[in-house]
Amino acid sequence: MSLPKHLAIIMDGNGRWAKQRSRPRTFGHIKGARVAKQIITACAEKGICYLTLYAFSSENWLRPHAEVSFLMNLLRRYLKRETATLVKQNIRFKVIGEPSRVPTDLQEALTYTTKATENCTGMTLLFAVSYGSRQEIADAVRKIAMEVRDETLSIDEVDEAAIHTRLSTFPAPDPDLIIRTSGESRLSNFLLWQAAYSEFYFSKTLWPDFTIDDLNAAFADFADRERRFGGVSNHAIRAH
Repeated sequence: MSLPKHLAIIMDGNGRWAKQRSRPRTFGHIKGARVAKQIITACAEKGICYLTLYAFSSENWLRPHAEVSFLMNLLRRYLKRETATLVKQNIRFKVIGEPSRVPTDLQEALTYTTKATENCTGMTLLFAVSYGSRQEIADAVRKIAMEVRDETLSIDEVDEAAIHTRLSTFPAPDPDLIIRTSGESRLSNFLLWQAAYSEFYFSKTLWPDFTIDDLNAAFADFADRERRFGGVSNHAIRAH
């Protein structure tokens, strides 16, 4: 079975999972972080080249201050505990989004993990932190405008590739498969440019209940799809 080269996951449902158990939302986030660790390890072992996790969106800043603070602390604790494991598993860590908006100590933790894993040659793990795809695209367009202004880029050189190489995900390829859990069927400002020809898999499972079996089910579904990329069936690329 062929696997996606780049898998992206919208990890949704932590709050609802906790509410179903009459527990605070933070309880769901803790369980969700444990699931994320298991999925990261599984993807690395399966040979996935790139894994992008939607850890904290730019819209998540609108949540209650206490919950945001908890999420910042949870991410910082994860990095402190797991950086050595990432190195051991040969996983390269990269952060995308606007990490400058997070607390200084978390910025330092993100930088430390990035540098500690920069020589790893296995799977690349992209953590989307304070990430919003519209802002990412706007930033790419701004960079292009500045380069045109400074005459380091000509108008004729402004094409899809010019935008692609200025996105924060570069040099990762566009995701082949995007999984969203919890039954929701939307992108929520995640990888809007990169998802142009991605396959989507919407799972009704809440993220804290997501298992390796669920991951394998998504991969099996992906392998059975015919990827036409705007063409016709007889010229399609089978995922497998």
